[in-house]
Amino acid sequence: MTGQRVGSLRFQIDFSQPLYEQILDQVRSAIAKGEIGLGDKMPSVRELAQELRMNPNTVMRAYQELERDGLTEKRRGQGTFVTSSPERVQTFRTEFASQYIESFLSQMESLGLTWEDIERYVRQKSAEAEGGTNP
Repeated sequence: MTGQRVGSLRFQIDFSQPLYEQILDQVRSAIAKGEIGLGDKMPSVRELAQELRMNPNTVMRAYQELERDGLTEKRRGQGTFVTSSPERVQTFRTEFASQYIESFLSQMESLGLTWEDIERYVRQKSAEAEGGTNP
């Protein structure tokens, strides 16, 4: 795994995992967390590919998916920019959170846990994170 900074973006690349998905997930996450601001210019495909030492087609594929998500937009002759719509980013954050929750619940269910078990574990972890004791 290697860490690279490209402009305001910081990438952790694991070459044993699909690169396109890593770029996509990390940029989505950075936008959702506000680490990349609304309307910020993204590195060019060529620049990002060179910095991360990967094929430009890999980066292009991730950029196309970000545009389909509505998280980025191309401006003719200027490059690719993060959307300037806070509503779009909030909608994406909600969708992203929902996907994570569905995945989490599915994994917990596959362990045979009941809703009560899950709720208890979540409360315990929440209390630990806040520096408290187990409920």
